[in-house]
Amino acid sequence: MTTVLLVDDHATMRAGFRMILEAAGVEIAGEAATGREAVERAAALRPDVVFMDVQMPDMDGIEATRRIVAAGSCASVVIVTTFDRDDYLFAALDAGASGFLLKNAGPEELVSAARVAASGDALLAPEVTRRVIERNHIPQEESDADLTEREAEVLRLLASAMSNGEIARELFIGEATVKTHVSNILQKTATRDRVAAVVWAHRHGFAA
Repeated sequence: MTTVLLVDDHATMRAGFRMILEAAGVEIAGEAATGREAVERAAALRPDVVFMDVQMPDMDGIEATRRIVAAGSCASVVIVTTFDRDDYLFAALDAGASGFLLKNAGPEELVSAARVAASGDALLAPEVTRRVIERNHIPQEESDADLTEREAEVLRLLASAMSNGEIARELFIGEATVKTHVSNILQKTATRDRVAAVVWAHRHGFAA
């Protein structure tokens, strides 16, 4: 079962998220109201996913994310914010967040985000990826990665924001096989995670 740590300084927001997630069978490992509490509870509770607010007292969500990732936590951190701001998006990605979600997301999106992040997938929609590319002025480059034909196919689907499960269904292969291909892609492209691999795909012409 997927476990989630809810981090938000508004108790009503945490209660709303808890109700939605628990109704869908997602277990709430715990809650935190500040960034500092988030760092402590992520270490103690070892959740699969941390839903992290940005603006909080004591320590903001970006710094808390950075510390959780730096500590070697296995949790995927998803930034959940009211503000659709580029500076939050890029700071979150730089801090090691696995995704970016707005608080006005519907219940299905919230549940999907928890499960996608828990499976190791990144939560970057194509339009968000384009903003990353444009912001960094990333030019097209020739690829020196020795990707197989299947790995290249998986990378293209990865760049179109598909999850492992969706890629598996699209290619009629097992999800475990997709995970193996993704692992090989990360190694061959020298990228640290799926988000970095998506940016690499855009840079090297593997994205539509």
